[in-house]
Amino acid sequence: MADETHDTLTPTARTTLKRQPGKGSYDRKLIYSILDEALISHIGFIDDGVPFVLPTNHVRIGDRLCFHSAIAARRRVCLLGGSPACVTVTLVDGLVLARSALHHSMNFRSVVILGQVSEVTDTQEKTRILEALVDHVVPGRSGEVRSPSVKEARATAVLSIPINEASAKVRTGPPNEEERDYALPVWAGVIPTALTAGTPVPDPKLAPGIDPPAYVTHYQRPSPSSTSQS
Repeated sequence: MADETHDTLTPTARTTLKRQPGKGSYDRKLIYSILDEALISHIGFIDDGVPFVLPTNHVRIGDRLCFHSAIAARRRVCLLGGSPACVTVTLVDGLVLARSALHHSMNFRSVVILGQVSEVTDTQEKTRILEALVDHVVPGRSGEVRSPSVKEARATAVLSIPINEASAKVRTGPPNEEERDYALPVWAGVIPTALTAGTPVPDPKLAPGIDPPAYVTHYQRPSPSSTSQS
């Protein structure tokens, strides 16, 4: 389990990487930076013996990963009913093209979190996390939009999982190939990839005279080396 006084998570039997362990990391700063940059996570759970993996958005609040759910949603019912959870996040940084088909790969950063999910019931904390969820996607947005009504808040659950049992896995660099293949007359290398924002498209029902704020026109995700929250 995690030792909250240290910057490195303690590997468990479930988080210890067995294949290519050199790509693994338990560095808390690295894990947090990946979670803070990513927009989408996938939550795995078991419902009546059947595995499900569902996409959602998330936000890291300190040492917890939080996400929202409809009150009656399958994932909330199952996760709060005791199903163990597995949360995964992946960022693709490049397409690795090798001279042989077998050694094609991707440069990536990923995180796996294991644990039990709990529900946030304190009203003020729940409101704060819902605002943080909005700001995780578009920083600064929550301060300009209408807050959830009482009815909307009651229909929305906030769930969290502690970032105690977790690991990161990272691949960087060029392809790794058989020595004999380096002489093949085939281009090899990396095609870098990144999430970039296009030109904002206004809502057709937008009232006249409302210009997009700077956080819209200059939108970008956090850099790989940064974290959005402590």
